[in-house]
Amino acid sequence: MDGFKRRREHKMNNILEAALALFMEYGVQKISIAEIANKANVSQVTIYNYFESKHNLIHEVFLHYINKVSNEFEELVYSNIAFPEKIKKIIFNKKEVSTQINEEFYQYLMKEYSKEDNEIERIYIEKAVPYFTYIFKEGKEQGYIDQSLSDEAILFYVHMLKEYMQREEVYQKVLPLTEDITTIFFYGILGKRE
Repeated sequence: MDGFKRRREHKMNNILEAALALFMEYGVQKISIAEIANKANVSQVTIYNYFESKHNLIHEVFLHYINKVSNEFEELVYSNIAFPEKIKKIIFNKKEVSTQINEEFYQYLMKEYSKEDNEIERIYIEKAVPYFTYIFKEGKEQGYIDQSLSDEAILFYVHMLKEYMQREEVYQKVLPLTEDITTIFFYGILGKRE
């Protein structure tokens, strides 16, 4: 990659990160292109040259955020952390995100998630299913997940939860319940047992 392309990519990434930080804190509607430009230390013209409109920028921030979260999850799943600690970190990370994300930005993400042929669906199929398959296999091998449970049944449960979460009447209420839902997912209604 030549220097021009590298600088362009770096500038675009700065804009995406600045917009993401502002959207996470204040939501999408309250933030102007001028505020994003100021935070990214670029001109408004630069943002329009790269993204053409606020709508396109919002969409690119959404994709940037989804890929960022997916990469962080992948790193955690394939890390050498002990299985119980890995699950605790997944639950903690979900809780952290749920307390840091602006409600309006979250609703925007979930609305995008509920559309046909969306980016989250692609990532779910290409990345999340293999991550879950890996983590369940690891849990079974280490004796933390019931060996008698088939991978098909576990993935069916994951898919069922994903499908349910895409319904508007559900995702509008789920943010405060994120930690509980994740804990139930990994430990069941009986809770964590030593």
